[in-house]
Formats: sequence, C-alpha cells, structure tokens
Amino acid sequence: MNLGPFSAISNSSLALGVPSASIVFLLTAVLVSLPGALAGATGGDSAAQSTTYVPSISDMMIGTIQPRHERIWRAKEAGDWDFAAYELGNLRGAFGRLGRAHPIEQNSSLPDMIESVTKQPLEDLKGAIDRRDDADFGKAYDELSEACNSCHQALNHGTIVIGRPTGASQSDLIFGKAGR
Repeated sequence: MNLGPFSAISNSSLALGVPSASIVFLLTAVLVSLPGALAGATGGDSAAQSTTYVPSISDMMIGTIQPRHERIWRAKEAGDWDFAAYELGNLRGAFGRLGRAHPIEQNSSLPDMIESVTKQPLEDLKGAIDRRDDADFGKAYDELSEACNSCHQALNHGTIVIGRPTGASQSDLIFGKAGR
C-alpha cells in the first residue's frame, strides 16, 4: 500500500492504531459528557457538582397538600363533583410524594403515619364524592381534617389546625365551567 509521506507506517501498525485512537476518542467523549464526575476525585470545586433540592415538609404542606384539601371543599360547594374527585386524586398523590421525600420524621416512618391516619377518611371521601352525597361528604371531609390535625399534634405542630374553609376563596379557579 502506497501511503505517500506515511509509507513507513506498516499495515499492522495501522491496524492497531485505528482501534486505539477510537478508544481514546470514546473515553474522551464519555469524560466530557460527565461534567463534575471526577471533581471529587481531583479536588474540584464542590459548587460544580449537582445538588438535589427536597422541599421541606412545611413547603409541601403549604404548596401542595393544603390547597388541594381546600379545593376539594370549594369544588363540592360549587357542585363540581368531577373537580372534587380530580383534586382528591391529586391530594393522594401529594401525600405519597411527601412520604417519599421525607421517609423519616422524628424517628417515625412518615409514609406509615400518613397512611394510618388518612386511609379511611380518603376512602370515605372518595365514596361520598362518587355518590355525590352532601351529608357523607361533609362527615368524611371533617374526618380527613381531624386526621391531618392528629398528625400535626403527633409531630408537635398542634398550632396548625385544619378545618372547613370559610370566607371567600383566594383562588382563581372557576368551578363548574369545564367543557363549556
């Protein structure tokens, strides 16, 4: 094979060089695609390493659980049972995320605590919503609120008391308008 100025390179050298160059290229691509992967091993800046934010229990309660709890009530009051059912599903999901984000609170399993106090009230509330039963809804909603309060008491946050919403809603939601 005539390689011009590279004629001194033998076929065997070329056969070994191409795979070696490919391996070097591949390793370089992997290392470049993992920024900060070696920062700890090489004494790199810890700020370059990614961090994971986990909202506090309070943030999750105020930002996800309490608004959903209230919207269930507001939806029922407006006669929008479909939205009440939707928010009940969201509330269950929010409780699940809270337990996964904070598996232990004050040396106790938070998911187990949530499950033990909310399981029956959530089932009763779902049944009342499915049946569109005002009386059972009110009873189940109050039981869920009391379940919340029992957790607050157990975790030394008894100053937080949940009940039926009163006064005008601060929400921008419009109930009963879906599909119109």
